Amino acid sequence: MNTKKITITNRNGVQLATSIDFPNHQKPKQFALFAHCFTCTSKLNAVRNISTALNNKGIAVVRFDFTGLGKSEGDFAASHFEANVEDLLDVNQYLIEHYQAPQLVIGHSLGGSAAIVAASKLENIKAVVTIGSPSDVQHTARHFAGQVEDLKIGEEAEVLIGGRKFTISGEFVEGFKKHKLSETIKTLRKPILVMHAPFDKIVGIKNAHEIYHNALHPKSFVSLDNADHLLTKKEDSLYAGDMIASWSSRYIDLKAVETPSPDSHQLVAHLNLEEDNFTTSINTKNHGIIADEPKSVGGDDFGLAPFELVSAGLAACTVMTLKLYAQRKEWGLKEVFTYVSHGKETIDGEKVDVFSKTLEFTGNLDDKQKERLRQIAEKCPVHKTLQRSSEIKTEIKNG
Repeated sequence: MNTKKITITNRNGVQLATSIDFPNHQKPKQFALFAHCFTCTSKLNAVRNISTALNNKGIAVVRFDFTGLGKSEGDFAASHFEANVEDLLDVNQYLIEHYQAPQLVIGHSLGGSAAIVAASKLENIKAVVTIGSPSDVQHTARHFAGQVEDLKIGEEAEVLIGGRKFTISGEFVEGFKKHKLSETIKTLRKPILVMHAPFDKIVGIKNAHEIYHNALHPKSFVSLDNADHLLTKKEDSLYAGDMIASWSSRYIDLKAVETPSPDSHQLVAHLNLEEDNFTTSINTKNHGIIADEPKSVGGDDFGLAPFELVSAGLAACTVMTLKLYAQRKEWGLKEVFTYVSHGKETIDGEKVDVFSKTLEFTGNLDDKQKERLRQIAEKCPVHKTLQRSSEIKTEIKNG
């Protein structure tokens, strides 16, 4: 994941702190909008984990802080449900103008309710995902019930929500009364994925039932099992992200990112000087990775640097060689780590490249076995290639 931080000005002139999580290759197949939970911010770990899973499928994720929350400007009192929907619409428009129209919108908790309403207003949105979302916006109003019954339009009050103090207005409260979410769901006519934990203590599972019941097909439900409302366990949010990525691929356009073919060679490296700075795509017949230079030398640090790739080849070859040897010997090797450093040293008056390898083993091994593994580590093919001189032939491809 590579994150770009920007600010987006909404219709009220408020600066919304926004992050765009790009796939490592920086060329997303599609964009998704993410609406976070009520009083949360876009920095919630669950949001980042879901972004990671979607990035792995080539989907860039746009997350932002609603008006008055996190690093966005404005007053929280102005960040009622209707304002949240407007923020979503404004961020969507920014993406259309500066990147491409997103086709997927994801909402967590009340953000899911806002996502449904926003999707009903946006032709470019082709699929909707809700995570632990209420089936009506009044559900959130109940969080501050007993604190604002007499609050009138134009008045403000301080309330306690989730142990934190917030200032809300009469307009804020009224905003929750304007929307009949069930009617919006019935007329949405877009694919929807409803995700909910059966034992969610903040938003009960019956909300998922009502959303699913009101939605038209195609619709899907995924249980989040023992996850809590905020998906605080990393494995829960990564699971949710993987499910969203797989489900949405049926409904959104995941256009293929054009990658060069190695043709008759083993691999090809490609760099577009006008677009990519030092960011280089490397492809074999079945796989692809990204290489880059660190920011300290003018790169963007989107991938391993060239000599890090050489070190990676040495490390990977070493651990694979040790695995094969230990298995053949039926030794109790469970895990092996190879740490590699590269530098230059002066030997006999000449500068030479030096790769230093440090091995770490876990398993039932005695000192004699460990020493033998150290010796075998020096026999891996990449190790031998780096130790002896190689001949490199360079030619220009015809055509």
